[in-house]
Amino acid sequence: MISLLSTNIGRLRIIAFLEGISLLLLIFIAVPLKYFGHNPAMVKAMGPVHGVLFLLFIYNTISVGIEQRWPRSVIYKVLVACVIPFGTFYVDRKVLRKEKSLAPPLVEKEGL
Repeated sequence: MISLLSTNIGRLRIIAFLEGISLLLLIFIAVPLKYFGHNPAMVKAMGPVHGVLFLLFIYNTISVGIEQRWPRSVIYKVLVACVIPFGTFYVDRKVLRKEKSLAPPLVEKEGL
């Protein structure tokens, strides 16, 4: 997990996971509780959390897309995934895991 935080693509993967979880919590737990259980407390709590994660996901997707020189079609695919339930998990598996970081190695090998 620490190694994921050291690169932009790793941070995007973590944000994608958290954003996906927050969307699922909203859709499958909070909204039914609000409308069928007449209890809006969870929507009030999860709504802002999901909103912040959503904005972070969009910002980081565009940032990583520019850094990695993704074609626009890939950027759009990743952005659309965040509004589809389970979409961020699919994009993580099909797109984000395959990307390589542009970060330089932490230790340069000398003499080899």
